This record gives sequence, C-alpha cells and structure tokens, in this order.
Amino acid sequence: MFTGIVEERGQVLAVTPMGDSARLVIRAALAVSDAKLGDSIAVNGVCLTVTEFDEESFSADVMAETLLRTSLGAALPGSDVNLERAMPAHGRLGGHLVQGHVDGTGSILTIEPTEHWTVVRVGIPSELSRYIAEKGSITIDGVSLTVVSVDDTSFSVSLIPTTLRETTLGDRSIGDVVNLEIDVIAKYVERLLEAKQ
Repeated sequence: MFTGIVEERGQVLAVTPMGDSARLVIRAALAVSDAKLGDSIAVNGVCLTVTEFDEESFSADVMAETLLRTSLGAALPGSDVNLERAMPAHGRLGGHLVQGHVDGTGSILTIEPTEHWTVVRVGIPSELSRYIAEKGSITIDGVSLTVVSVDDTSFSVSLIPTTLRETTLGDRSIGDVVNLEIDVIAKYVERLLEAKQ
C-alpha cells in the first residue's frame, strides 16, 4: 500500500526486453537505502517488486500486461520517474490509499500556469470517468492529487510549486501519457452495488 506522496525522483538506467516482460534498472538513492529483496516500490504509480539492488539502484521485472497498460512500456534510459516505498503500518497516510495498480492511462490536454499554482487537465478513457469525483482523490504517475473538476472525457487538478518541483509532473507537456489510479473505494462501492442487484 502507498499514499501517493512521492519520496524521490529516480531515473531509469536500463530497460532490458525479456520476451513477454522487461527488466528495469532504476537509480534510487533513498528507495534502496533500506531495500530488501521482494520489497514493493511504486514507480510512476506502478507497484513493482525489487528483484536486485545495490547502493544506488534497484531492478524490477515488469510483465507484458503492465507494459501494455501503463506508461512504463515507453520508459527509456534517462527517463525520470516518481518513486515511493510502500507505507509501513505505523506510517502517516499523507495522501490517500494507493495500491499501485494502475487503472489506465490518460493524456495531458492543457497546462495553465497561474500566479500560485498550475492547472492541468487530463483526458481520460470513458470507462474511468464514472469513478472520478470533484474534490475526490486520484493518482497521476504515483502522485496523490485532489480533483478540481471532472466531465465525461477529462478532469483537472491544481499543482502547487512543490509538486511541480519534486515530481515528474513539472516536466510534463501537452500530449504526454500519464498513469492513472482511481480511488480504490469507488471500485469497491461499485462492485458491492453490482452484487446487491
């Protein structure tokens, strides 16, 4: 379980195709400082398992399904990524409950800087729009954010300078693809209502 509070920006060092999967090597000083084999680390919001690590980086194997459904399929050496270690049971829940299970991707439609923040509008797949609520939570590339507005095809968020500086969201441009994870509570509520009918 994660919180959507990015701990550090890492960098993809290598991408090795392995048939129906790929191995990523990611530079991550903080994330590997207390790493163990099998630990979970969210990479741009995707929960990955540490398969190897040293003092500066870790490796993770990424299945074809994940490569197809997330922006990690387009990761290249040199790409910056948002990183968050799994939350310890005694840790603070600074963002919201994030599983690291990406529900789909969206694309940046507009970026509008204002005096104190930047408003970003993201286009969404139609099957995700019903789960997104104004003032609800959403995760973009592993960053927990509050939805400002939503319609059937897009939603907007406001990014403060700290988020723009400390995460990869400050580097995004119009047309960029981002990973989206909707609030897990919405998915369970829908499932319970379906079962009740």
